[in-house]
Amino acid sequence: MIHVAHLTRSYGSLKAVDDISFTIDSGEIVGLLGHNGAGKTTVMKMLTGFLEPTGGTIRIQQMDMETDRRAIQAQIGYLPENCPVYPEMTVVGYLAYHAVLHGVPTKKMGTLVQETLERTGLIDKADQTIGTLSRGYRQRVGVAQAIFHQPRILILDEPTNGLDPTQIQHMRHLLRELSVDATLIISTHILQEVQAVCDRVIIMQHGRKALDARIEELSKAQRLLVTVDRMEAESVLTGLEGVRTVEPVVREPGRLCWAVVGDRPMDEMAPAVAAAIVAKGWPLLGLEPESRSLEKIFSDINMRSGEEQ
Repeated sequence: MIHVAHLTRSYGSLKAVDDISFTIDSGEIVGLLGHNGAGKTTVMKMLTGFLEPTGGTIRIQQMDMETDRRAIQAQIGYLPENCPVYPEMTVVGYLAYHAVLHGVPTKKMGTLVQETLERTGLIDKADQTIGTLSRGYRQRVGVAQAIFHQPRILILDEPTNGLDPTQIQHMRHLLRELSVDATLIISTHILQEVQAVCDRVIIMQHGRKALDARIEELSKAQRLLVTVDRMEAESVLTGLEGVRTVEPVVREPGRLCWAVVGDRPMDEMAPAVAAAIVAKGWPLLGLEPESRSLEKIFSDINMRSGEEQ
């Protein structure tokens, strides 16, 4: 569906996006997560064809952005971070205007407008001018124009921006509903939105891809914490088959604890780790898997780059 290879965007000596690659399959909801300035919006502008890459390639629906930009754009619905709307227009008039821009046949226009108003919770605001709407409702209008022409791909920059808690719940439900027929890329700096809606997360840091993982995988144990009061335990654990790294961690005063990361699931590695310690005749004081929340992973990525959250 979407294939990005070595995507780069430079402004002089500054690389806003630096050699990013990823593939997104049909029906996925992917969260593009990062602090302000991480490069999320720049990636989205390039994916929608509004900004030309400095390097790399973008292929969408087996078409190349460089040669088939207009055909690709016809299949994309885009909500920019600050969606431009015409304050003097009514909501229904604005959607009708977008119908004309997208070449929607007149006989289908009324039905599509009605369906879009219902899906975005704007029926009661249909005849109200956009300039008199609250920020949350203006955001809904932005989402409405993005989904109006039933695109195969939706690229939404901060879709819950300005919404109250009830509206956020409605938006989450709508996004899941839209993923039945479309592929979604959602940019946000709000961790809870990614966890609540997305199948997968791509974390960006200083223009580069720092993490690309499925949400369900992140909830699985990623380290095995081994408590054993022997300094020699580090070399024993490091020598086990499938172990990638062993590092000391602080757990309890006066106790030595080691964090083991391996190539296999932690529940499969635990018996071998326990057997190795017992074989040495050392008391095994603790053996437990550790899973990290998305919040902790995000924090660790930022700390490694020397950035304070």
